[in-house]
Amino acid sequence: MSGALVLFSGGQDSATCLAWALDRFDHVETIGFDYGQRHRAELDARTVVLERIRTLKNWGDKLGEDRILNLGVLGEISDTALTQDVEIVTAASGLPNTFVPGRNLLFLTFAAAIAYRRGLKHVVTGVCETDYSGYPDCRDDTIKALQVAINLGMESRHVLETPLMWLDKAQTWALADDLGGPDLVELIRAETLTCYKGDTETLNVWGRGCGDCPACDLRRSGFERWASLATRA
Repeated sequence: MSGALVLFSGGQDSATCLAWALDRFDHVETIGFDYGQRHRAELDARTVVLERIRTLKNWGDKLGEDRILNLGVLGEISDTALTQDVEIVTAASGLPNTFVPGRNLLFLTFAAAIAYRRGLKHVVTGVCETDYSGYPDCRDDTIKALQVAINLGMESRHVLETPLMWLDKAQTWALADDLGGPDLVELIRAETLTCYKGDTETLNVWGRGCGDCPACDLRRSGFERWASLATRA
């Protein structure tokens, strides 16, 4: 039970978490979810990132099996801007309509079930409540409560790891630099996709994306703050 299972979407945060896990554990596996997301191109980025991250440091020897689970039913019951081609706005609830209710709860529960079967103690996810869109299932309290429920329900001692929970996006870029240096930063910049609109064609200084959606705004501002601090140092 010493290995880790990383929820790897193909985006910046999960790629950083994958590097974090590879730096700490002897054996790391990955899992992704296809739920009919509008930005499904993110899943295509996974293949490239997984292939290239193997070439960094000694991580290739540690990186094990990858799998993608079909959770299309989540998309079928979700009326959100991430599962339908609608404008991204703030909903009546006060949350952005990119919030997919239950998404992280389902992802982590399925991941824990896989980790249980694979004998992996640690389940790593890139949720964060510092620079985020206000999603309640990204909060530290939510993850801690879910960990208790999973361990009670599975009679296990899984650990839900959240290495980015208290980091802003500038600090997330800095963490990637600390873990893998310029090669990892460039891999994340050029190959990962975080854009809610799934824009793979536009390559900005801070990475691929439309530049207009909330995810791109966070990624861009974080990169600019990190680059500014790195330049001063």
